[in-house]
Amino acid sequence: MALDEVGGAPRSAARVIGRRALLRALGAAGGAVAAPGLWDPAPALAAGSRVTEVETSEIGVTLKLELSNAPFPCEGAPYRDPTVMVFVPAHYRAPESGELDLVVHFHGHVTTAPRAMAAHKLREQLHESKQNAVLVVPQGAVNAAESPPGKLGQKGGLRRLCGELAAVLSTPAARRALGDCAVPRQARLGMLCLSAHSGGYRVAAACLRHGGCEVNEVYLFDALYGEVDAFRDWVLERKDRSGRDRHKLISHFVAGDVRRLNLELQRALEAQGVPCLHERRPGELTRKQLLSGRAIFIQTAIAHSAVTFEQNAFRDCLFASGLRRQLKSRWFEKKDEPRQIDVRPQS
Repeated sequence: MALDEVGGAPRSAARVIGRRALLRALGAAGGAVAAPGLWDPAPALAAGSRVTEVETSEIGVTLKLELSNAPFPCEGAPYRDPTVMVFVPAHYRAPESGELDLVVHFHGHVTTAPRAMAAHKLREQLHESKQNAVLVVPQGAVNAAESPPGKLGQKGGLRRLCGELAAVLSTPAARRALGDCAVPRQARLGMLCLSAHSGGYRVAAACLRHGGCEVNEVYLFDALYGEVDAFRDWVLERKDRSGRDRHKLISHFVAGDVRRLNLELQRALEAQGVPCLHERRPGELTRKQLLSGRAIFIQTAIAHSAVTFEQNAFRDCLFASGLRRQLKSRWFEKKDEPRQIDVRPQS
């Protein structure tokens, strides 16, 4: 399997705010109870669950959490890091509906959650999409050439993780750290999108199989190395639904086994009556097709390590998603024409 080549990407420009005092305040909230109604039943927040770092920048607030329902530590695995990274864009505002929309990204091999978040420009792309959603990047196997799901492979693991996450974010101290972009109190489940790069597909597939909560959309970035049945069955579960009620898959892929398995998945879905879109040349599909499609396969010549960000693939998945944007966007201008590919400036 190809390995991630993210390297030691520099941290985005950010300032660490009042860290010692803030961490003391956040740590004191460890006994809070999870907000009811998000993922039912809502788990109690373990005493060790806390925010360990807060960074702010012009585009939003990044929180580093330690959660008891993070993928690790997990019995039978050597990995011990309970980190879950969270990014709330500066434009985020809690909706009146009280729903919390989440985009959960699973990183690939030989990296960490903070490095993957920075190297793949996940925060920047969510900010640019103007979507009113929160980005979550759980720490997987640290700097390892494997991607076991840990506790996310257990029944209800995704539900427990998200419920605990909501509980931490709803504490008074966390709400003060987030300010105007604080998440809803007693949040209810909104849209849930899963994203995976490279080996992260294993965790995404485990969440589809036994996560315990409804997943609306899945984005794969050169990530279909296996588990074809899990993604096929998930799309087929709602093949007769439309709009936000359908299950939507977008898979970007390069060459080799990933291409072969993407074509295998496409054939399997079409055999079950699911219409699929396949882009063989950059920009061949329109933005309207990205929005309305149910199973979309995008072939690209981009390097494996850059497929998420070099042409803003993650951003465009979010633009075309069912997430509820509250800001106006010009992304859908000329939506019926072959779309222009935006190349991300080198930083």
